[in-house]
Amino acid sequence: MSEQPRQEQLNLAENGSPATSDRSVTVASAPVQPGLFPDDSVPDELVGYRGPSACQIAGITYRQLDYWARTSLVVPSIRSAAGSGSQRLYSFKDILVLKIVKRLLDTGISLHNIRVAVDHLRQRGVQDLANITLFSDGTTVYECTSAEEVVDLLQGGQGVFGIAVSGAMRELTGVIADFPGERADGGESIAEPEDELASRRKHRDRKIG
Repeated sequence: MSEQPRQEQLNLAENGSPATSDRSVTVASAPVQPGLFPDDSVPDELVGYRGPSACQIAGITYRQLDYWARTSLVVPSIRSAAGSGSQRLYSFKDILVLKIVKRLLDTGISLHNIRVAVDHLRQRGVQDLANITLFSDGTTVYECTSAEEVVDLLQGGQGVFGIAVSGAMRELTGVIADFPGERADGGESIAEPEDELASRRKHRDRKIG
């Protein structure tokens, strides 16, 4: 008899530590999906975005961003705010997780259970995240990495809503290019691209002057 497809259950045990079902799976790294990123390469993890930009990109408030950072739900992996005048820098993956957290909250999942899912997502690379679909029955968050696992989950009546991480990632890549990034290694900042309208206005102003 062939083995049934399995999905990983991201749940919380009574003692407060993550508990996975005995149907858990190990996911191998997969190649980058064609068309997922503009140049089909993984975003540079040395490039970070400041808090206000991260909020706009992920669609959250600065209050949410600050609270999640202070409670270690989603912390900036490139640079934390240490000392007066310092700025948090969030990587592409950090902002992706922020976006996923917002969607899970919008569907009624508790922060308690979202924290378990976030801890699990942090362990994955960007390539792996692109192949994940998160489902939830309103209490438990399940991770699926193939169409067979999705079908198995839905047939079991466990999935009420789902989040395709690759879809969230495509939305993110379409928005993040409009925001300036900073390099964590001290290199030059990545300037916000100038749109055509701004370029024409600048050219017109030069002619008038």
